[in-house]
Amino acid sequence: MPCWRVARRVTQLDPGPDGGSSPSGEAAHFRALEKLYRSAPINLLFRSELTIPEEGRSVIHFDVDETQFHAAGAVHGTVYFKMLDDAAFYAANSLVSDRFLLTTSFNLLFTRPIGPGRIRAEGRWISGKRRVYVAEASLIAADGEEVGRGTGTFMRSQFPLSSLPGYAA
Repeated sequence: MPCWRVARRVTQLDPGPDGGSSPSGEAAHFRALEKLYRSAPINLLFRSELTIPEEGRSVIHFDVDETQFHAAGAVHGTVYFKMLDDAAFYAANSLVSDRFLLTTSFNLLFTRPIGPGRIRAEGRWISGKRRVYVAEASLIAADGEEVGRGTGTFMRSQFPLSSLPGYAA
């Protein structure tokens, strides 16, 4: 039983130039990371959408079909890796507003084959707040069952987020 309340940092929206609410602070960082995800050329190959609901969490919804199957008729492992890595990466990078993180290692566990349909990847930051970050992710099928899980380590790169076209736009 803790002796103190856990404080969460929440950034309020500032009024935009037109008097409306445009995101600033933490919310602006999350929206910029979502734009960065959409701008990556690799994501033209996947029907997917990233959402960062709060610091240390990310959710990617994506669709799989037969074009992503291996010879035995289920989704190829590269799709598991890509979505788990992305979900864990964006959960970790949501805590870093100045630098792009790089994946340094990733461990993957396949728990069930994936067929066609809508899949959700949920990323969660676990530890680290300076140079190395650890995050995990789960793949959840449309029936609510976990089909894969992964844990990755990520480190700060020399690339400022503000220098990346998708983030800066």
